[in-house]
Amino acid sequence: MRIGVFCSGGDAPGMNACVRAVVRTAVGNGHEVVGIRRGYQGLLEEDFYVNSDGKPLMTLRSVSDWARRGGTFLLTSRCEEFRTPAGQQKAAAILERHGIEALIPIGGDGTFHGAVELARHWKGHIVGCPGTIDNDLQGTDYTIGFSTAVQTAVEAVDKIRDTAESHHRMFLVEVMGRHSGYIAVYTALAGAAETVCIPETPTNLPAIVRELHELKQRGKSSVMMIVAEGDEEGGAQILHDRLKVSGCPFSMRVMILGHMQRGGSPTPEDRMLASRLGDWAVHAVLEGATGVMAGLIGGTRVLTPFPETYAQHKPLPADLMSLIATLAS
Repeated sequence: MRIGVFCSGGDAPGMNACVRAVVRTAVGNGHEVVGIRRGYQGLLEEDFYVNSDGKPLMTLRSVSDWARRGGTFLLTSRCEEFRTPAGQQKAAAILERHGIEALIPIGGDGTFHGAVELARHWKGHIVGCPGTIDNDLQGTDYTIGFSTAVQTAVEAVDKIRDTAESHHRMFLVEVMGRHSGYIAVYTALAGAAETVCIPETPTNLPAIVRELHELKQRGKSSVMMIVAEGDEEGGAQILHDRLKVSGCPFSMRVMILGHMQRGGSPTPEDRMLASRLGDWAVHAVLEGATGVMAGLIGGTRVLTPFPETYAQHKPLPADLMSLIATLAS
């Protein structure tokens, strides 16, 4: 069987490790792997990875030392042309012309939406791997890249805390998460933040100001607030401005971590997860599965139909928000 693999959407630490697992598992079982560069855009442009022999096939040596590297060597992108039926039909024709019988896309909900549309025009097998730092897909406890993004954010918070304590300031640290508060909540817990603002819960500014005054009265000299970029108040800078006019008792500064959270060498957890899911996706393809995402729930390998991975919002564990409040007090 000839299997295509690509990364799509936002890059996530661990994508390279996942590609490595796909290649090593497939080739080791006697199959061929075509690396597609730049996701759906590269597929439409027939931009394939070329090995040292000048052939558009990935070998065991092609992915040597990939597991520890951040970013994605196959590159990634978003593709407007592929959103159209004409673009999807073109992609299907290219796959057939190159003898590609199965695809393993690595990405998030946008990637899987695209896979569902492609399946309307192409009869090959598609099994995806969840590669997104947001951890917002159903069908897996964690997504590839989430662990590294949290580690990066926590390391930044630890450093910022030193400055906050030195100057008796409050910092609003904005992390990624347009629709999900997973990164923010995990960062707040691990970084011992006093409060967190996320899309899943309403941000009550008067209540926050009251709590800040109570902290000040108890002798607290510095405060860390973690803000998900998708918070309904509009992000850290807007929250800063509104808190200032609402009587915040601390001198405040804003730190937006931004795309730094997507970079860096993946954590051991992300390398392990990516390796297991890449291997699982190949075996699922070889067993005839299609239209599903490979995931791990409670350590058990599962396959979840693509539409179910993004149909509903992935809820945060109910105990985490109360734990933040308990530990901050």
